[in-house]
Amino acid sequence: MDAMRPSLYAPLSLLACTALALSACKPGQEEMGQRAHAAAVSANATQASTPAAGAIPAGDDNLNAVLWMQRSEEYRAVAEQTYRAAADKLDAALKQPNWDALVPEERGNAATGLKPAVVLDVDETVLDNSPYQARLLRDGKEYDELSWDQWVAEKKAKPIPGVVDFAKAANARSITLIYISNRAVHLKDATLANLRSAGLPVADDSVFLGLGTVVQGCEQNGSEKNCRRQLAGQKYRVLMQFGDQLGDFVQVTANTSQARGALLQQYHDWFGERWWMLPNPSYGGWEPAQFNNDYSQPWQTRHDAKRAALELAR
Repeated sequence: MDAMRPSLYAPLSLLACTALALSACKPGQEEMGQRAHAAAVSANATQASTPAAGAIPAGDDNLNAVLWMQRSEEYRAVAEQTYRAAADKLDAALKQPNWDALVPEERGNAATGLKPAVVLDVDETVLDNSPYQARLLRDGKEYDELSWDQWVAEKKAKPIPGVVDFAKAANARSITLIYISNRAVHLKDATLANLRSAGLPVADDSVFLGLGTVVQGCEQNGSEKNCRRQLAGQKYRVLMQFGDQLGDFVQVTANTSQARGALLQQYHDWFGERWWMLPNPSYGGWEPAQFNNDYSQPWQTRHDAKRAALELAR
């Protein structure tokens, strides 16, 4: 706002003083009063437009992340190259009968001879929900289920760059696309409609496995996807998995930075072969790992914990 930059609107006589710096030009008493008044008005406007330290809009933490996903060519490039590189490996994966992208703990039956499939997370892997995040930024709010459900019902999410071409390549090879999402099961119809409108192949309603899907013989652990991956593995040989979080590929039993790092190291060689990670700087398990996974804490407390986690190379 212009009121936050009063120096751009200095009185003309002050500019004249600058131009005549070698002269004895000084502002008069009346002008001094006008300048003091202008400074007070500017200060009040600045104070009114700047939130207090404890009331910074919660969503503002996400400004650069959302803007990067929406406006940067770099994001588009990395998403497209991920899906293009994966498509180049589809034929090799099909030809190797033992190729499987499920970890042994989630592969309850032999994969050989099963129909091929690819498992994809939905949000920020297949569908771009950055407009929802942008609305939270605009309104100074954080995620909540009501606003999220309303966004999903709009069915306006666009496809992530590169995913449609990959999906078409998989579909042309008779590879089924399975969508394992933490969208709740009651959002199934809206999600499938959005996927179809975005150009994604949807074989039938059974290919959507949302949060709340019951899997016999498997105990659901929060929003972890291991049970649903097991369910997909009962019918399909999973050639590849796609996601934007570690939990999209393997169960995260302890969401700490150390445990997450150990998981990444354990499955390092799977990425770029059977597992394909999409970038998401906006949200994910990495964030609550910085504040002990406790979203009940005030925003400022969580914000401070994230700042404390920054590495300063000192």
